[in-house]
Amino acid sequence: MRIAVALAVITVFAAGTAAAEPSSKVFINGRATPVYFNDGDSFKPLAGPYKGSQSRLAGFNTLESFGPVHSWGGWTEKEMWVIAKLATKHAQKGVWHCETDSKKDGYGRLLMNCKDLAKSHIENGFAMAMSVNADPADAELVAAQNEAIKNKRGMWAHGVPTYVVSSLHAASEGGGKDGKTYNRLVSTTDGHSEKWLHDIDYKECQKVCWVSKRPLTGAMPKIAEAVRALDGLASLTDLDVARYADEYVNFGSATSGRQDRAALDAAFKKLKDDGALQIDEKADSCHIYVDFRRRFGGDRAVCLR
Repeated sequence: MRIAVALAVITVFAAGTAAAEPSSKVFINGRATPVYFNDGDSFKPLAGPYKGSQSRLAGFNTLESFGPVHSWGGWTEKEMWVIAKLATKHAQKGVWHCETDSKKDGYGRLLMNCKDLAKSHIENGFAMAMSVNADPADAELVAAQNEAIKNKRGMWAHGVPTYVVSSLHAASEGGGKDGKTYNRLVSTTDGHSEKWLHDIDYKECQKVCWVSKRPLTGAMPKIAEAVRALDGLASLTDLDVARYADEYVNFGSATSGRQDRAALDAAFKKLKDDGALQIDEKADSCHIYVDFRRRFGGDRAVCLR
């Protein structure tokens, strides 16, 4: 596997020098359009009504490609960077179909839905299913991810964290619309996102790891039985219970937005008070912090060179 990764590095970077902006064919709202993929989950149309609009592909997330910043399990940062580069090459070499209603994300990027690319990325372990809020990601994409995890494809070959740190923001960068600074965490269980609120001013090239809490595997059958015994919760699957348990022990509440969240929280509190909600803690996934202004060009951060 390590040899294959090393060969992939050579292939990716050798191919990357062949052309400054290789174009790929994407059908946008049914119209064949040349686009430039700058990474695995974003592109810029080179013609048509959306020409020049930086676009973000919704429903999934690839690893950051600006440098070796991600790590978890047995992976090194440089190996995960190769996975990010492979996602970009995979996107560039295909022909995909995307739809947009011209809405934009919080960064002003045009939002595109490219279901065939999303599924292909995820099946190969080049991306993970993701929603930007507490709602689960697309069920078909989550199923494809579970299959990729089972077969240890791509980014899942050397471990599976509970949450992936998909982005880091230092307090000095300023917060979101509510003024709060947060890092984004994406669940590998169902792709929903959580906000890791903090007031830390990270130093350049600082390694930041999410320490995840998870109920002990052996305790889950009893936990699931107790939760499903509550009124209205009998239909919850084991996967549902695992997700809500993860949310409770990590964030203090089943944050999924269910109307019966209070009942779920009460059930988990009772299990915890009774000693049935035994918890294991571990450094889950890590991300190296670099301010966005220091990610590219000759003045980029030392850890990215």
